[in-house]
Amino acid sequence: MKTIVVTGASDGIGAAAARELHAGGHRVIVVGRSPEKTAAVAKELGADHFVADFAVLDQVRELAAALDAACPRIDVLCNNAGGVFGDRAKTVDGFEKTFQVNHLAPFLLTQLLLDKLIAADASVIQTSSFAARMTGKIEMDDLEHDRDFNANVAYGTVKLENILFTKELHRRYHDQGISSAAFHPGVVATGFAAESHSWLRHMYTNPIGRLFMTSPEKGADQMVWLAEGRPGRDWESGTYYEKRKPASRTNPQALDDALAEWLWERSEELLSTGPV
Repeated sequence: MKTIVVTGASDGIGAAAARELHAGGHRVIVVGRSPEKTAAVAKELGADHFVADFAVLDQVRELAAALDAACPRIDVLCNNAGGVFGDRAKTVDGFEKTFQVNHLAPFLLTQLLLDKLIAADASVIQTSSFAARMTGKIEMDDLEHDRDFNANVAYGTVKLENILFTKELHRRYHDQGISSAAFHPGVVATGFAAESHSWLRHMYTNPIGRLFMTSPEKGADQMVWLAEGRPGRDWESGTYYEKRKPASRTNPQALDDALAEWLWERSEELLSTGPV
């Protein structure tokens, strides 16, 4: 039995993965933004739960402290929380919301739990997206796309950052026991993009479009597979997966080791100093 923390577990593929992992006999910790939805999923499973809004970094810090206190060990951290949003907006911490919720907050949570994760030879799993390949573009002098903000580009960029974070986490900590992977869940019929003004909102809320989407249960398949699997035997650390296989195509920037290192160091700097 593993202790598995799933963020973004109050709905969608996070909730589906939590149910499947619980059914597999694991201790699942349910983390979500909505108090009502998070409590409902946790009650269904008889699981512990915590509420945190990743648009508020102090709540991420409080979450890390609570998880550290509640869990003698953490075998798997599923960084699943995220989303695409509407017009460009700043969080209370001063960062663009898409960037903070999808990249900076899970980066912070992972760092704060790092000692516990290392002690357990844990796996860290990132829910990325093929949007990294479609619209992702990291501008080193404009990381939050202040000059050319577009909701779809911002989302693709943070999903690219999820892949780079996975690679750099592997490079820095695999020899200390940490394994990492990122995956694309598919186009899943969930409430994704409901808060966005992006064209994606119309696709995800269109009844006809949803007929061609996969179910949350199928979308959660790779998260469950990675969480239950053994790195080095079932999957390779530092890798981005699509359909349980290393992705055959990806954004060229996802292959840039120097960029992955720079993003890590820049993220640490931003968390230390705040936005410039």
